[in-house]
Amino acid sequence: MLGFLRRMLEKREKEREKAVTSLNTPLEQIKMSPILNDNIAVCRKIFADMDIVSYKEVVSDGRLQQRYFLVFCEGMIDREIVNDNLITPLMQVSPDPDVEVTDALRKSIINICDACLSDSFKEVVEAVTSGDTAVFAEGCDKAVILNTRECAGRAVQEPENEKVIGGPKEGFTEGLLKNLSLVIKRVRSNELKTKLLTVGRVTETRVCICYLENVVNKNILNDVIKKIQSIEIDGVLDSNYIVELIRDNRLSPFRTVGYTERPDSLVAKLLEGRIAIMVDGTPMVLTLPYLFIENFQSSEDYYFSFYYSSFARMLRMAAFLLTISIPAFYIAIVAYHQEMLPLPLLIRIAMEQQRVPFPAAIEAVIMLLIFDVLRETGVRMPSSIGQTLSIVGALVIGQAAVEASLVSAPMIIVVASTGITSLLVPKLNSPIVVYRFFFLLLAATFGFFGLAIGFSIMIIHINNLTSFTVEQTMLDGTLKLQNLKDIFVRSPWHTMKERPDRLTDNLTRKAGEN
Repeated sequence: MLGFLRRMLEKREKEREKAVTSLNTPLEQIKMSPILNDNIAVCRKIFADMDIVSYKEVVSDGRLQQRYFLVFCEGMIDREIVNDNLITPLMQVSPDPDVEVTDALRKSIINICDACLSDSFKEVVEAVTSGDTAVFAEGCDKAVILNTRECAGRAVQEPENEKVIGGPKEGFTEGLLKNLSLVIKRVRSNELKTKLLTVGRVTETRVCICYLENVVNKNILNDVIKKIQSIEIDGVLDSNYIVELIRDNRLSPFRTVGYTERPDSLVAKLLEGRIAIMVDGTPMVLTLPYLFIENFQSSEDYYFSFYYSSFARMLRMAAFLLTISIPAFYIAIVAYHQEMLPLPLLIRIAMEQQRVPFPAAIEAVIMLLIFDVLRETGVRMPSSIGQTLSIVGALVIGQAAVEASLVSAPMIIVVASTGITSLLVPKLNSPIVVYRFFFLLLAATFGFFGLAIGFSIMIIHINNLTSFTVEQTMLDGTLKLQNLKDIFVRSPWHTMKERPDRLTDNLTRKAGEN
């Protein structure tokens, strides 16, 4: 009889191993067995060749001994929690025979608050690779998944790309739960809602959608959730993966989804009716719908006097127009419209151009490309080397090129002005590069007429941009004073009592007099 039972158990174990190794059997279809040895065999097959995954068998003391099997991932668990709150209680306490083992583990034996049951090996794989520990017990067809993750990661610090003189200095990190805590502590209301999704067939990346229930536009929210759930991709390693898959106007160089690394900026956008998308593993949080004016806004605008903030915002708008048009404007004058220059200046420029072997348009293209190369090199290199390289490139190479008559001095001034003005609008780096060369090509071909054509094309394109059906420029022929109070200038807070009407139906921001 005992030999028969042994043969039956061996046959069942072989069948389970065959099901695991078969490519035609999805992991979701492999269920757990009340026989502990079967579950151990499945786990060892699933995590085969993963040396970082550790196993430990534990037997409880007492008259009624109970066998357990633990699976966890080295380097991702807190060993103190596993040893003191998990292994020690399992060894010292025997479960009550009248109580279900899994219930006893969760309620009276294991000293870990975050515990759940699962009968799916797919959920076990996701949990173990996230830093949790799976506990299998003899006689149970379910595993207990325990949160034993080690709280490691980058500390909260000021974001490098959004530094401010005034205001909060905290920035998001790569941890999703830590980022959520930074938002929740600023919004102490049950109106803040969070919805967790999983994206990526292989990476199983967690994505969290945040919004304010009483402010958000439900139609836009449902559209966002539907688009994220329909994403089919192997892995999501950064929020930009999601941007390119859900955005409107996918071929446009302008952004239609915003981003921020600052919790205070994110909360301000949530209060206006926007939706936030947090991706585990990246500090960049997406915000939508995205308005074109956000390219020129800064969180610091609301921490200083509205006079200074309004001036700084108009300065950014002017910088965008200048950085895309200065080279084209210079080429158009030099090549086609010399009569617009004062005679002494025209003579000086003509003398410089005679020393240069290239036409002005070719010279501009070469210098702009060199500038972009130096900028990219400075960004990619370590900070100390990058600063040195920028100084060498700007001073030594530029001065040597002028003295060698390879580049004219006016062109150095034009390129330097173009580079400096582009630093004021970092959110528009991509469209600036595209339209700068586009305008340069049109100006070199048609002069001011081509420049006018280029500006017309850009304005028409910007006016047709949408972000989840919301027009980015909000130019529909209607004029509403409240919508203009945070566009070209930043009005005082006591006058901005309504939210943008395109983002939400709940317009009341604050009660007060105009």
